[in-house]
Amino acid sequence: MTIESASKNLVDEFRSRTTLRAGSLITTVFGDAIAPRGGTVWLGSLIAAMGEFGINERLVRTSVFRLVQDGWLQSKQIGRRSYYSLTGEGRERFEQATQKIYGEPVPSWDGEWTTILMSGVESATKDLVRKELGWLGFGSLSPNVLAHPAPDMAGLDLALERLGLAEDLVVMTGRTVRNESGMRALVQDSWNLDDIDARYASFVERFRPLIKAQGKDANVPLKSAFLVRTLLIQEYRKVLLRDPQLPAELLPTGWHGTAAYQLCRNLYQAVYAAADDYLTQTMETAEGPLPPPAAAFMQRFGGLQ
Repeated sequence: MTIESASKNLVDEFRSRTTLRAGSLITTVFGDAIAPRGGTVWLGSLIAAMGEFGINERLVRTSVFRLVQDGWLQSKQIGRRSYYSLTGEGRERFEQATQKIYGEPVPSWDGEWTTILMSGVESATKDLVRKELGWLGFGSLSPNVLAHPAPDMAGLDLALERLGLAEDLVVMTGRTVRNESGMRALVQDSWNLDDIDARYASFVERFRPLIKAQGKDANVPLKSAFLVRTLLIQEYRKVLLRDPQLPAELLPTGWHGTAAYQLCRNLYQAVYAAADDYLTQTMETAEGPLPPPAAAFMQRFGGLQ
């Protein structure tokens, strides 16, 4: 099997799904491909690219409109053409997601926990805090306490500022000094790790044929590379954003997230350059082709070569 045929199988499987989540896939394309290359694209280019996944023009237009309504994208009309780019808030959220998606796993843990106390906050606000900080991996140890052993503190500060609660929530750090086994049991109750592990295992099973095909076929067609890279990040992102990214010491034995990261890193390394060539040829801005990727792009997955 060549990587071209393997990518076709992958796209066919995606197209066969009863519900095509066009907005989610467009979000992936913006975050993975467009944001690091200037952040703006002509709608016609986006429509053509989404057509490769079986998403028609009407669905693209509807999905882009919803992303604008939700504050992720903004539009600019030049002549008869519409160009879309990330809003300030959208870019901020993408930068947070980028660190999580393309960053390396937590290497070590000093045993310290960060906890957030919500006892003085109204119930409706607590629900909002749980949802917002859930993106950062915080779990509920009790109705009034959120916790994470190795959080992104800069992301936490931004989230609390965005919520307007920086002065209303108490943030503390501490260590488990007794009953570590009980703490592990609490971790299992606070994060649905079994479900996340099963999703990682499914991801590895789905994309393993692509790694095998790439090993036999070094010359990756440009369009195939774009399709593989996009669906790779789409499916990895769906699992990873559920993952609290706990230190290895707190994870179940045989955690499939490790294999998923390694597979995603290796396959991305194999196809990213050819996919970028495809983007240069097919995606347009008002000034011409997409500009080259920013320097930070090359730091993804520990450094692209």
